[in-house]
Amino acid sequence: MNSIFSDRISDVPKSFIREILKVAVDEEVISFAGGLPNRDLFPVEALKMATEIVFEKTGPAALQYSNSEGSVELRKFISDRYNKKFSLDIPIENILITSGSQQGLDLLGKTFLNEGDDIIIEEPGYLGAIQAFSVYKSRFNPVKVHDDGMDIIALKNVFPGRSPKLIYTVPNFQNPSGISYSEENRNHVADVLKNKKIILIEDDPYGDLRYTGQPKSSFRQILPDKTIMLGSFSKTVVPGFRLGWIVAPNEIYEKLLIAKQASDLHTNQFAQCVMAEYLAMGNFDEHIALIKEVYNKQREAMVNSIKKHLPENISFTHPEGGMFLWITLPDNISSMKLFDIAIKNKVAFVPGNPFYIGKTETNTLRLNFSNVDEATIEVGIKRLGLAIKELVILG
Repeated sequence: MNSIFSDRISDVPKSFIREILKVAVDEEVISFAGGLPNRDLFPVEALKMATEIVFEKTGPAALQYSNSEGSVELRKFISDRYNKKFSLDIPIENILITSGSQQGLDLLGKTFLNEGDDIIIEEPGYLGAIQAFSVYKSRFNPVKVHDDGMDIIALKNVFPGRSPKLIYTVPNFQNPSGISYSEENRNHVADVLKNKKIILIEDDPYGDLRYTGQPKSSFRQILPDKTIMLGSFSKTVVPGFRLGWIVAPNEIYEKLLIAKQASDLHTNQFAQCVMAEYLAMGNFDEHIALIKEVYNKQREAMVNSIKKHLPENISFTHPEGGMFLWITLPDNISSMKLFDIAIKNKVAFVPGNPFYIGKTETNTLRLNFSNVDEATIEVGIKRLGLAIKELVILG
């Protein structure tokens, strides 16, 4: 039976996180595993109102086929927000609405990557990007990220003998580590790339979720001709609509549009209409402020619980925003073995393994703090601390 499947799908890993979520369905399990927004914060009533307005204003038109580029109103909102946030002039003609930013990754793979082509990714890196680009049988060149961003020496060392087409980055509150590139690091990355024939992908699903510190420049400001931006409404409004976007220069945009047309013709038209109507109500910034207030408390609850209940010989990131933090265990502790014990203790997390290329054992793990309330966070971290102690005793 295997012989009927394409070569490109044979080596693509399952989504490790989706598999973990199956294990964590037990209601008694406290899960820090998924990258889930807090559903209690979804603007349900406002979206219900927006839906009613869409039916009243446009009726059947909202249910019809539409253009591949996406809703003009939605693209105009995105364009205006880039101008407000970064003073970036992004014409709507350079914005393509996608079925979540995950489709954006797939379209970029289709558009740029041949089998064996080199691509630079962060280490640890976003699992969704690793999975998306694996389909195109590209060759990954991982570059470590530290507390202030990408390892510049390691980045420079990729290029002798290699000609990577793409470099994939999540510079704000990175998934999985939670770190952010400093302004200095962004400029160093740009200096390395500026004379190279390479495109930088700036994936920024968490950029609006900053709790402390100052906003940093977009790579689009530093490398305007080499940067493609990805964005999403999944972390700021609702993930279920699957609405994201790509910002790309004209020549690249046209190729991405063709790939989009071949993929799904267009993104869900009705969801776009409802989202555009919701955004037109003018409450988006107020909604973001509420999310930030709640997530910041949950982030601090997790940091304080880690200090209280986990061993002193672990280290962890203290992100300025986003939804995740990253724990590094002592060298002799396997996060996969810890996961097995933790599940028995009714707490789940994502072991570090799937965020690396070619590593089956790591001493790292990712925790999500956005989907669990403060009191439950402390209970879950306490359970995790007990699991670590049990693993140490077992050796």
